[in-house]
Amino acid sequence: MPNDIQPWTGRDLPTASRPARLRSMLLSPELAFIMEAHSGLSAKIVEEAGFQGIWASGLSISAMLGVRDNNEASWTQVLDVLEYMADASSLPILVDGDTGYGNFNNVRRLVRKLCERGIAGVCLEDKLFPKTNSFLGERQPLADVAEFCGRIRAGKDAQTDPDFCIVARTEALISGYPMDEALRRAEAYHAAGADAILVHSKKADANEITGFMKLWDNRCPIVIVPTMYYATPTEAFREAGISMVIWANHLVRSSISAMRETARKIATTESLMEVEDRVTSVREIFKLTGNDELEEAGQRYLPTTRNVRGVVLAASRGAGLASVTADLPKAMLDVRGKPLLHRLLATMGESGVNDVAVVRGYRADAIPADGIKVLDNKAFDTTGEAASLACALPRLKGETVVVYGDVLFRRYILDGLLDSKADITVAVDSTRRNAANGRDLMAADRADTAGYYDDAPAKLTAVGAAPEQASGEWIGLMHLSERGADLVRDELAAMEADKTLATADLPSLLERLMKHTTVAVHYIKGHWLDVDTHADLAEARNFS
Repeated sequence: MPNDIQPWTGRDLPTASRPARLRSMLLSPELAFIMEAHSGLSAKIVEEAGFQGIWASGLSISAMLGVRDNNEASWTQVLDVLEYMADASSLPILVDGDTGYGNFNNVRRLVRKLCERGIAGVCLEDKLFPKTNSFLGERQPLADVAEFCGRIRAGKDAQTDPDFCIVARTEALISGYPMDEALRRAEAYHAAGADAILVHSKKADANEITGFMKLWDNRCPIVIVPTMYYATPTEAFREAGISMVIWANHLVRSSISAMRETARKIATTESLMEVEDRVTSVREIFKLTGNDELEEAGQRYLPTTRNVRGVVLAASRGAGLASVTADLPKAMLDVRGKPLLHRLLATMGESGVNDVAVVRGYRADAIPADGIKVLDNKAFDTTGEAASLACALPRLKGETVVVYGDVLFRRYILDGLLDSKADITVAVDSTRRNAANGRDLMAADRADTAGYYDDAPAKLTAVGAAPEQASGEWIGLMHLSERGADLVRDELAAMEADKTLATADLPSLLERLMKHTTVAVHYIKGHWLDVDTHADLAEARNFS
């Protein structure tokens, strides 16, 4: 037995190549069955049904393409279909190669291309090119035996996989020739190197086939196509010593019947009501075509998509800007033709923080809800920043960025903050020691070393530190991990319970948090701006 291939015993050989599995089926003492397919989808269905091999039917592929089974589809067009079928299924595919699409030269090129695509074998019929379907007409002319044997030898010489199978199909019986001619041709094709012989018949019974088998004496594997003698019990094929049965065209025929019935019903009723429960669901198509695998692969190979939420605190009028905020909150002041808030949101979006909610307060109507998620602190005039953040409690779930609504900063600052692995991280400018609001001066357990490889974050140790003790100014930007968001939510609830929430600022929240958890410090050096005064507003208009 070639290449130590073991006969197929009804079980798949997962470590064997597809050509080796086809060869094993042909050489097995057990009767093997392969099923017609004509597309990637039908190939999947054949495998799903439990068949061990596929017959790539020339009739079915031609019908699927809407052309006649007369070599109207070129061999390269058929090859394209076969490539989809081979990709869609792991089963060995035996291709209906018609006459080989020409002479010996066409055959050897065809075989090379089939081997390149992992096709297991090809069946060549001893007729003339272009072929005519076997069931059309009578006494179709057959190829010269010597010439056809040359096609077989050329194919065997051209195969690049030693297990690739060439099945030689004799049309002698189906064309009305006597049994002797069928036997003569089969023996010549076997001697030329064919791995199996397909004996075709269009009789309504299997007498020609069984008669052939009695005379053939098992000289090499025999393949049959019982399309016309379908009523013959399968056991008769086993008793006759047949190696393989091809169910040759029944998937394409059944699909035509089903499509016609569905099309007629919809055309007649002008509705889907009578067909929806009779057709395969779209979900089943997704299953067959492997959408679940694609989703799993995306999780392995695509960059992880982070769902980072944002909360912008924009409830303030701005005491230092009272003359220009009579009709709108500070966050909506114009900065070179665009509101300050919109510039902030754009920077957040560039860093992947797109799911952002804005907490409104003063002149809430001036912050339009169109395209922006908004939350309102209706008690903005009597409460502080912590209370505004508490209005966003439903948003404090999962990874979150919290930022004041009057801050502008370069994108790299937020990118660096998002890289922090700590649960709570605040951005601190180590170059600033004189903040407009002394509460924003922060002290950490170590100063900014400016070391390139110093990636470990510092730890916040004091809020509202004296300038000489401060490590820098908090810029009003904070990153929370999923656990960090839970910690902040719990702390806000505790502040509400002890009645300190209403008047607390965010530095007060940080001060409470650092007593029972680590608040990390991410150092920066400039490239940010908070808008508190007219001078800040003028500088913001030069900030780019």
